[in-house]
Formats: sequence, C-alpha cells, structure tokens
Amino acid sequence: MTSLPEKLAEISRSAGVKTAYGDPVQVDGISLVPVALVYYGFGGGEGDSAESGKGSGGGGGGMSLPIGAYVKSGGSLRFEPNVISLLAVGIPFVWVAGKAIARVIRALKR
Repeated sequence: MTSLPEKLAEISRSAGVKTAYGDPVQVDGISLVPVALVYYGFGGGEGDSAESGKGSGGGGGGMSLPIGAYVKSGGSLRFEPNVISLLAVGIPFVWVAGKAIARVIRALKR
C-alpha cells in the first residue's frame, strides 16, 4: 500500500500541471496555452483520545484562478491577461502593500 505522503505528492504534481497550464489549444492556426494561479493544501491527523481510544482526520482542497493565456501566432508569442482575474488578485496585493508602506512611514516619522 502506498503511503499518504507519496499519494499527496502524486496528486499535487498532476493537479498543478493539469490545472495551471492545461493542454495547448489550436484555434484558426493560433496556439493558446491557458495559465492559472493554483492553490491547494492538505491536512491530516491521527491519535488516541483518552476516553475512546480512537482518532483520525484529514482533508484537502484547492482552487484555480485563470489569469490569462499565452498566444502564439506566426513567430510571435504574447501573454493575453484575463483582466477581471488579475484585478481579483491585484487589488488585495495593492491594499496590503499600501498598509505596509503606511506603517513604515509612520515608524520612520517617530
């Protein structure tokens, strides 16, 4: 029987490649390769409780956010972003960066 870490490594390898990039698609002679931001995680547990002498647990999940596609036509390759998804990722990042910069400025004023 395969151990849990080996199974999780196998799942994460295949999920990352297939989910993030997908297979290239040909449309009217133009090659498209989709790109996504992928998150996934796993957890587990096992043990004995003092009362029942039993224990177990585990779980996992993931998410994929499409951020655009690489487009190859002729001899050129360019990235075409999915603007809505990039805003969904970028706005929280800019907010956190702004808060961090504000704290640094306040600390330097003291």
